[in-house]
Amino acid sequence: MADTSIDKARILLTPPVRHASPWAALAAAALAATAAVMMAGIMVLGPGVRFDETVSVQPWFPNG
Repeated sequence: MADTSIDKARILLTPPVRHASPWAALAAAALAATAAVMMAGIMVLGPGVRFDETVSVQPWFPNG
């Protein structure tokens, strides 16, 4: 009688087996690819690149 309760307890205490998800691997690969493209864009542009806005001659509205 004690052996069966110990066996039942062992079964209940064993952690469930987790299977790897292919969607998680795909999401991790997409995140890594996005980060690589963003870092490559920063390296191409560099820290000294500036985009100056053009000054308009007239304001859009008469009141400014």
